[in-house]
Amino acid sequence: VQLQASGGGLVQAGGSLRLSCAASGRTFSSYVMGWFRQAPGKEREFVAGITWDGGITYYTDSVKGRFTISRDNDKNTVYLQMNSLKPEDTAVYYCAASSRRWITAFQGEYDFWGRGTLVTVSS
Repeated sequence: VQLQASGGGLVQAGGSLRLSCAASGRTFSSYVMGWFRQAPGKEREFVAGITWDGGITYYTDSVKGRFTISRDNDKNTVYLQMNSLKPEDTAVYYCAASSRRWITAFQGEYDFWGRGTLVTVSS
């Protein structure tokens, strides 16, 4: 599976962005998908995950109520809708695919990674 993230950019605090992650390969629908981010000078962290059918989602506490992960298996794409953005959301955002059965926040359990897309939130 090859992944390509897009949709990053510069936005003011309180604004919104939608990230997309397009996947190649016919098995996209069998993967758990996740979004991670890495802020300057910090380690990469889990942001959100979604099961293969989109039925279950999971978020890190800092984005709950503001971010929404979704997927369209017909389009081989996973999305991250980000609302009420804060300066601390500034980071490079990565999408990843895991063959695990359930959502995992552990980076080592993701098999495929896309190149990141930069999100910058100005105050």
